[in-house]
Amino acid sequence: MKLILVRHGETYWNEERRVQGGGSDIRLNDVGVKQAHKLASFLKNENIAVIISSPLQRAVSTAEVLASQHQLPVEVDEGLKEIEVGELEGLSLSTLNTTFSQFLMRWWKGGGSERLPKGESLVELQERSWATIERLLAGNEDGTVVVVSHYFVILAVIFKALNLPLENLPKFKVDPGGVSILEFGDYGTRLVTFNNTSY
Repeated sequence: MKLILVRHGETYWNEERRVQGGGSDIRLNDVGVKQAHKLASFLKNENIAVIISSPLQRAVSTAEVLASQHQLPVEVDEGLKEIEVGELEGLSLSTLNTTFSQFLMRWWKGGGSERLPKGESLVELQERSWATIERLLAGNEDGTVVVVSHYFVILAVIFKALNLPLENLPKFKVDPGGVSILEFGDYGTRLVTFNNTSY
C-alpha cells in the first residue's frame, strides 16, 4: 500500500502560533484554502482508492478539496484526530509560561508515555491512530490511500511504521499542507517522501 499522509492546510491559529489540539475545531484561513487547492492539483494524477480524514474541520475541508479531483467521498475517522492537549489548548506559543515550557521539555524526553495536563500522551495518540492505519492496510494492500490529519498524528504514524522511538519526535517537523509518503511492501516499510511542500 502507498500511504499519502497530508497535514491540513494553514488555519488562523497556525497563523497566530496558538496550540491547536484535538479540542479546537479551527477552520482554514485563506492561505490554507489555497494550499488545499494546490495539493489537489499536485495529487490529481495519483490513483487514489480511499481518502480518509480526521473529523476536525481543518482536516475535512482539506480532504474535501482533494477528493473533488477524484470523485471520492471523504471518510472520517476519530482515530485521526489531533492529540488532546488539555490545558495547553489555544495558548499562544509565545506566552507559554516557564512551568509549561519546562513540562514540555520533560514531556519530549519522556518517551511519549507522559500525558499532557488534562490531555493525552503520545503513546495513546499513536495507539489510536495506528489502529486506523492497520484497518486501512488490511483493506487496501495494493492501493493508494490518502490520510488527511494533523502534526502529531502524522509523526506518530510515521514513527510506528518505521519502528522509531517516540523520544526522537522533536527532531522532525511537518508543516501545514506537508505531504509525506510511506510505502508498505514485501521489503518492509519505506518513507519515500517527508514534509513535501514544494507544490
